[in-house]
Amino acid sequence: MKTTPLTDLHQALGAKMAPFAGYLMPISYSGIQEEHKAVRERAGLFDVSHMGEFIVKGKQALDLIQYITSNDVSKLAIGQAQYSCMPNSHGGIIDDLLVYRLDEDQCSEGEQAFMLVVNASNIDKDWDNIQQYAVQFDTRIVNISDQSALLALQGPKAAEILQQLTDVDLSQLKYYHFAKGSVAGVGNVIVSATGYTGAGGYELYFNNHHAVQLWDAIMEAGKSAGVMPVGLGARDTLRLEMGYCLYGNDIDDTTSPLEAGLGWITKLKKGPFVGKEKIEFLKQQGISRKLVGFTVQDRRVPRHDYLLFSATGQEIGRVTSGTMSPTLGIPIGMGYVPADLAKPGTAIQVQAGSKFLAAEVTGLPFLTD
Repeated sequence: MKTTPLTDLHQALGAKMAPFAGYLMPISYSGIQEEHKAVRERAGLFDVSHMGEFIVKGKQALDLIQYITSNDVSKLAIGQAQYSCMPNSHGGIIDDLLVYRLDEDQCSEGEQAFMLVVNASNIDKDWDNIQQYAVQFDTRIVNISDQSALLALQGPKAAEILQQLTDVDLSQLKYYHFAKGSVAGVGNVIVSATGYTGAGGYELYFNNHHAVQLWDAIMEAGKSAGVMPVGLGARDTLRLEMGYCLYGNDIDDTTSPLEAGLGWITKLKKGPFVGKEKIEFLKQQGISRKLVGFTVQDRRVPRHDYLLFSATGQEIGRVTSGTMSPTLGIPIGMGYVPADLAKPGTAIQVQAGSKFLAAEVTGLPFLTD
């Protein structure tokens, strides 16, 4: 099993560790509820160094990424990031990812440079998929996942904490923009105004040799602000409250971005890309199912793969994600239901063992403040 550069530190902090996507990762330190609350109200620091990073450079780097992803990469300026997905030839989702347009200081004339950030469970699959198309383009691709560390400082006090340590002017860093700078004496750090919590904050990409140094510096700088180390347990409850998809649960190779509510990152007018014809056909004929959020009128949590039923008792789908929302204090979940049952306010049921729990379709995100 793989580890991150911070595994020993997590264990020293008493973190509950468990396998995730082939890595030994911290699930919680002091408890999911407490860590969740810290991110929503103050700040939390996550080790997400298990994520994968690929550098794509060359005269046709843009053309390659345009062809293998659904969003329009040509809209990116240097210093901007973009959420996208990598469709397969059937119009399903190989992975969701971030695309960063890097500066071109180390490129030859006429070349562009990008970084793709992919899910840990899909690093090998994504790499193989990109390679099969890369041979058609004048590009070179480097997998820097094993050399890279990634910390996420999230929460309303993230800027206050991080600004003490960096020469990047965070007040000028807009959402989904990034800059390279020094953090806690470590140079060449990508400081990105992105995250997976809906609480605001930053993600820091850097060489993994500096992981402990940066972790310790951020925790020290954030003491007075109440920063806490946060594990993947709270990362999951935080993202679910925002209705963010988790690959392998809410989206996979069999789900269309249109069904998953990701039409906004699927630019059918941009030109050819993998799976475009299948997605266009689905859009023309109309989707038969849709990913929705729902709340449960009970205290029981809707677990992954619990069956969903209509109000009249017909089986209509399965739960893809579910939890007890720490912020709302009620059980919430997501799942695919027939398109005609996807309207907010529609009554459905969740089967939990022999019991059927009353539930109601709701708009996403669950948190609207």
